Amino acid sequence: MFELNFVLGIIYMVNENMLENKKVFVLGMARSGYEVSKLIASNNDVLITDAKEQNVDHVEELKNLGVKYVVSDTPEDMLDESFDLVIKNPGITYKHPVCVKAKDLNISVVNEVEVAYNYLPKDITIVGVTGSNGKTTTVSLIYEMLLKENKKVHLAGNIGFPLSSFVSKIKSGDILVIEVSSHQLVDFDKFKTDISIVTNLTPTHLDFFDTYENYVDKKFRIFNHHTSDDIAIINLEDDLTVEYTKNIPSKRRIFTSQNRGHIYLEEDEIYYGDELFINTKDIKLKGVHNYENVMAAILAVKNLGVSDETIKSVLKDFSGVEHRIEFVKTINDIDFYNDSKSTNPISTKVALRAFDKPVILLLGGKDRGNNFDELKEDLKNVKNIICYGETKDIIEKFASDNNIPCTKEDVLEKAIIKAYELSNSGDVILFSPACASWDQYNSFEERGGEFKRVVDSLK
Repeated sequence: MFELNFVLGIIYMVNENMLENKKVFVLGMARSGYEVSKLIASNNDVLITDAKEQNVDHVEELKNLGVKYVVSDTPEDMLDESFDLVIKNPGITYKHPVCVKAKDLNISVVNEVEVAYNYLPKDITIVGVTGSNGKTTTVSLIYEMLLKENKKVHLAGNIGFPLSSFVSKIKSGDILVIEVSSHQLVDFDKFKTDISIVTNLTPTHLDFFDTYENYVDKKFRIFNHHTSDDIAIINLEDDLTVEYTKNIPSKRRIFTSQNRGHIYLEEDEIYYGDELFINTKDIKLKGVHNYENVMAAILAVKNLGVSDETIKSVLKDFSGVEHRIEFVKTINDIDFYNDSKSTNPISTKVALRAFDKPVILLLGGKDRGNNFDELKEDLKNVKNIICYGETKDIIEKFASDNNIPCTKEDVLEKAIIKAYELSNSGDVILFSPACASWDQYNSFEERGGEFKRVVDSLK
C-alpha cells in the first residue's frame, strides 16, 4: 500500500482566519487565480502575477477591487517575508521558484479549492470525484441526476468552474459536486468530502509528480478526514484503489464491470444489489468505460435520495460531455470527433475502442513523458496518424515503429486539413491527442474549440 507523503512540497496547516487582513501572493491567473482573487480581495492585500497578459476586463475588475496585478517572468523576485500566504494555480509545480522560496520563508502554499472550502457553509454535502479518466462524465451524470430530482446542487472544480466562483451561491443544505484533479489534491489540507469517488488510476502527469507512486499518493487525498459516516465509491477493477481503501474508515461501495459488487455489469445489464436496474441498450452513453462511470454515479445519487425513475431518465438522454469523444459533424461521409479531453494515452485508448471504422488519428501536444506504446494494442483500425506540436517527433517514431503512415505538422489547424486530405468516404477523423494542451493552448477546452472551428470551416 502506498503511504501518503509530501514529496513535492510542504502543506502547512491553515488557520480558520487565514484570509483576514493577510498579504496574499496569487501565482498564476487564468480562471482559478482570477476567481480566488475576487473572493478574498475585500479583506486582504492581494498581489496576482502571471507570465502572460490576461483578459483585459478581468484585470480591470481585479484592479477596481484593489488587487495589484503584475506580468512577470520572475515573480519570485516579488515574494518576501511580508507575505502570509501563496495561492498557486494547480498546474504549477512545487519546483517553481516562488514555491521553493515560499518554503524557505515558511510561507504556506495552497490552491484555490482549499481556500474556497474555508468559506463554504459547514452543513453542505460534498461529492468529490477523482481518477485518471472518467471524472468529467461521472460528475456530469451525478449533477444532472440531482438537478432532475430538484435537489439544490452546484457543479464545480476541474470541470472548468473554479470553486471560488460558487462560494456566494452555495447555501446551507446544498449539494456540491466537484471534479478534483491530482494537481488540486496536492494542496489539500482541510478540504473534505462526504462522498468520494475514484474512477480508476493509470500512470499519467508524471512530469508533475515525478513518480507514479507519488501521483497515486496524492489521488488518495480524496479520502482525507473521512469517518464511518462518509462513503468511498471505488472501482473493483482498480487494484491500487482496492488495496488502499481496505483500511479507511469510510463505508465502501463497489462498482465493477467484471465481477460482483454493490452495482455491477453483467453482459448487457447493470444490476444494483442483485436486481436488474437497467439494460445498457437504454443508456445513451456506450462503452464499458462509460458503464463504469454510470455505475459510480448511480451509487452516489442513490445515497442522496434520487429516485430510480430519475436516474433512468437521465441515462436515457445523457449523450456525454463536450470534448470527450464528441461528435462534431459529417462532411462527405467522413465523421469528425473531438476528444480534446484525452490528455494521456489511456484516454486515447478508450476513444480508439469506440470505433470499428477506419480511423485517421490526430495526436500531439505538450511532452509530459507519456508512453505512446500504450496505444499499440488499439491501433488495428488506425490507417494514418497526423501529429503536431511539441511531441510530434516522438509520435512520428512511434507510428513508424508500428508501420502506420504518419505526417508531421507544426500546428493543429494544418494537422486537421491534412487529415481531411487523406480521408476517404466512411473514415473517422479522431482528434484524441493523448497529450496536454499547454504547448500551444491554455486548456483542452480551448484546443477542442479550435478543432471544431477548423472542422466547421472545411468544405
